[in-house]
Order: sequence, then structure tokens, then C-alpha cells
Amino acid sequence: MRASCIYAVCMPAAPSASALARKADPKPLPAAERVYAHIKEAVLDRRYEGGTLLTEGDLAEAVGVSRTPVREALLRLEVEGLIKLYPKKGALVLAVSAQEISDVVETRLLVEEFAARKAVPAPAQLIARLAQLLEEQRELAEAGDLAAVSVKDRCFHAEIVKNAGNEILSRLYDQLRDRQLRMGVAVMEAHPGRIAANITEHGELLDAIRAGDAEGAAQVVRRHVSRVKVLVRGDDR
Repeated sequence: MRASCIYAVCMPAAPSASALARKADPKPLPAAERVYAHIKEAVLDRRYEGGTLLTEGDLAEAVGVSRTPVREALLRLEVEGLIKLYPKKGALVLAVSAQEISDVVETRLLVEEFAARKAVPAPAQLIARLAQLLEEQRELAEAGDLAAVSVKDRCFHAEIVKNAGNEILSRLYDQLRDRQLRMGVAVMEAHPGRIAANITEHGELLDAIRAGDAEGAAQVVRRHVSRVKVLVRGDDR
């Protein structure tokens, strides 16, 4: 099993009527959007690793388009901070920096600890959704799809943030999505044992929320998220 798009939003498993209608009457994406999706997915799931030089010609051939939409897609990705354009040479996939790791972890802690406390007392709908996401993550881990596991991992945390009811925090958290997914895949590739550990810690977080233990949930989040910084930087002992 493979996620159709690594940077997809977190949605329930059951498709909506509008989604079914789109599936029945599919419309091809514009060329630039197809190039953008191709590059971004490859960068986030690390098929294009940091330091890889991408050329317009190779990308155009890979997606089956002209170079014009490739340039448009590359400009968009440069604005998002995933690549750096070099005239007449190509686009360099930017590696995740130590500063970026630190910034992402600090921001996640600020948002997610607050959201974990706000989750208590938890509505039955949140508990059910978290349990569903946790089971889906287990299934994807068994299938060995790291990109999809990273998506479900992020969806689990995003569901708790969304439940806090603060739209400003939710939008801020959404801005971290691409960086979270890329770091998540990096951690799982370098530390395969972390996949099972993540699932265990998600279970602990769900148990704390279900039990009405706000401080316990916040402590699990702090331990869980802080570990990302250590693992991505390669400082694990």
C-alpha cells in the first residue's frame, strides 16, 4: 500500500460524495501542477534527497511535459523552501538544516503540548478518530510504506491540534506539514526501530487523553516530539 500523495491532507477513510463525483469524472491536472506534485512528493519522501541537482530537461521527460511548466513548478517550490534555483544549472534540493530541525521541534512543542491539554476531557469523536489513525498507522508500518506511515503520524497529531479549536494555531501547524513529513521519513529510514516506538508512544498519548490526564498527555507529547530533534540530527546514543 502506498499513499497517493505524501503531502495529502488528513481525511477520514470514507470518501465524500464530492470526492466520488470527481473520481467518476476525472479532470487532468494542469501541467505545472503535475510537475509540482511530482517533485514535491519525491522531495518529501526522500526519493530526491538533499543535495540532489534536478534539471529542467530530466523533470520534463519524467512527467511528460515541456520545460515551461517545469520552470513554473520550480519557482513555486523555491518559494516553499524545498529547492534552490541556479540559472542554467538546475534546481538543488535543499537538505534539512539543524536550525530548521530545532525550529520545527520548538514550534511543535508549543502547539502540541497546548493542544494535548485542551483535548481533555476528550469528546468521543476525537477518541474514535485517534484510534482509527493509530490502527491505520500500524497497518501501513506492517506494509513497509514509510511515506504513508509519516502521513498518518502527522495526521494523528494534527487531529489533536484541530480539536483545540484555535484556528490560528491550526493554520500555524499546517505550515509545518511539509517539514514534518520530510523529517519523519528521514527518522524512519535512519532508525527503523523508531516506527514501532512512535506507534507505542501514540498509544500512550491516546491512553492519557482517554483517561482524562491532561498533564500526562502533555508529558508524552514533550518526550515524543523532542526525540525527533535528537534522531534527525543523528545525536542518538
